[in-house]
Amino acid sequence: FIAPWFLGFVLFFAIPVFQSVWFSLSDVTLSNSGLVTKFVGLSHYRYALLQSGAYTATLGTAVTSLLYQLPIIVLISMVLSLILNQKFRGRTFFRALFFLPVIIATGIVMDILFMTTGSMSESTVNESLSGNMFNVSDVAAFLDLPSGISDYAEKAISNIFDLIWSSGIQTVLFIAGLQSVPSSLYEASRVEGATKWEEFWYITFPMLMRTMFLVVVFTVIELASSNSNEVIKGGYDQFNLMEYGIGTSMLWFYFLFVGIFIILFFTVYRKVFLKKWG
Repeated sequence: FIAPWFLGFVLFFAIPVFQSVWFSLSDVTLSNSGLVTKFVGLSHYRYALLQSGAYTATLGTAVTSLLYQLPIIVLISMVLSLILNQKFRGRTFFRALFFLPVIIATGIVMDILFMTTGSMSESTVNESLSGNMFNVSDVAAFLDLPSGISDYAEKAISNIFDLIWSSGIQTVLFIAGLQSVPSSLYEASRVEGATKWEEFWYITFPMLMRTMFLVVVFTVIELASSNSNEVIKGGYDQFNLMEYGIGTSMLWFYFLFVGIFIILFFTVYRKVFLKKWG
């Protein structure tokens, strides 16, 4: 039963991965007989990190973008799932509505749209919302908030359309997690006189911990491999210049960082959250 999956894994994943690692350690050139590789060790990685200022800049931008987008997407998808899991008229329609961007984003129309506008957040509608109708900097200055919080809030609001657009699958996963929570727990809490906040903090949130881990890992992978990611764009630019070894090493170093981030998150998640609510 696992033979078809195993065969596909070896042919279409394992072999290309090892080949890609070899390319990152080699000079790759095209010839009449195909690809020619010459082993150069870690020279491409040294070039990317120590000599290519553009790569380190885009790497910092990609990492910063990942760290600020991740918690917002998780929060938005959780709030949407809590709303859409309630019983109200038209619930199925609104569930489909919030999942619709996932279907649309796979088409050529969205590729053309992003090619012309860059992202949903660069549209004039978003500019009117974040720039003219609501100024985060003024509010932060009035409340005497630190500049870091002001910059974070301004960046989040400026990209709110992109963030909601990226929350479709996460919302579905959270809804599935909510529907797996036994209703008897809520019935017992109501008998004991628990408030809605206590129900969320002591029942809903702990029961969603495993689902949240899946959502976080999925979101990290989705953001890291997005075509709008600056590191991915930089790697493809190197491919277009026929610098296959340099481009591959740039991408591998970035995904090494992403892998370390996921491992650290999993470690903290196991030792802190699962230990507390297990």
